[in-house]
Amino acid sequence: MSSLQILGPEEVLSRLKGLREKQPVKFSAFYSSHIGGVVTDPALMVIPFDDHMVHRGHGIFDTAAIVDGKIYDLEAHLDRFHRSAAASKLTLPCERKEMREIIIQTTAASGQKNGSIRYWMSSGTGNLGLVPAADAESGFFVMIFPGLAYDDSYYTDGMRVMTTTFPIKPPLYAKTKSTNYLPNVLMQLEAKEKGFDNGVFTDTDGNVGEGSNMNMAFVTKDGILRHPRFDNILSGCTVLRLLELAPVLVDQGVIKGIKIGDIPVEEAKNAAEMMLIGSSIYVAPVVEWDGKTIGNGKPGPVAKAMRLLLEQDMRAGEGKLIDVPY
Repeated sequence: MSSLQILGPEEVLSRLKGLREKQPVKFSAFYSSHIGGVVTDPALMVIPFDDHMVHRGHGIFDTAAIVDGKIYDLEAHLDRFHRSAAASKLTLPCERKEMREIIIQTTAASGQKNGSIRYWMSSGTGNLGLVPAADAESGFFVMIFPGLAYDDSYYTDGMRVMTTTFPIKPPLYAKTKSTNYLPNVLMQLEAKEKGFDNGVFTDTDGNVGEGSNMNMAFVTKDGILRHPRFDNILSGCTVLRLLELAPVLVDQGVIKGIKIGDIPVEEAKNAAEMMLIGSSIYVAPVVEWDGKTIGNGKPGPVAKAMRLLLEQDMRAGEGKLIDVPY
């Protein structure tokens, strides 16, 4: 092996650009409080290694959608972001109003009219220990990208899921949207390795938990929309909004009622419909769980109606949309 090179700034930048050429990404804008501005070259979208979010996982994140040039439901996501910061003992890097403006301006700089905004807060740089350095300043980062892609078959044919062998996160960690997603990653890898589309966390009492990065809802055979209580799982902004909108479906006769509470796994598997709900997947029907057919084995009408309800709200939701000054 030849001796390792000591690289200068120009060589480092050249190699970072080469990395992106070898593995192209569609990140269109990135704000970093470390540099105090926005970059649009993916080669420059970097975070110092001694940032505690990198080497200790001491950080949080959240995601909002861009739909037709407007940011959807950002305030709900910022509310959860602030709750996660408090639970993680993170000091806010700036006022909420400034944070909101940074997100809007970074979106504008991206030129992206449809996609996702993901933003993070870290405990800062300065050492490699467990506790942040005494002079560490919280970092804030914003990335604009096209969003996560899912197969069209998820919606036309439905998804197949399995009960994961990995334990569900304890409530504190489940309800905090931290950057430590190892259980979620392992669950998804396990599902893919075994030929499934996703996994399902269940709790120690045998109740339904959540998916890898999405919530789960069910429709009983007598037409009741059911969702697990949020005491032990993440409060998904998308599903919370849908639960606010769902009474419209009661009025339309699509469902007969709405119930939030514990859902034993066996009851869930006997549902007429099952669906995964999240900001990137929207509403995707599940037609098989652990080899057992859900309902008639085809995407159901409630999942379709809920997805339509969400899409309508994302384009015309009163008080939910923020114009971006491109």
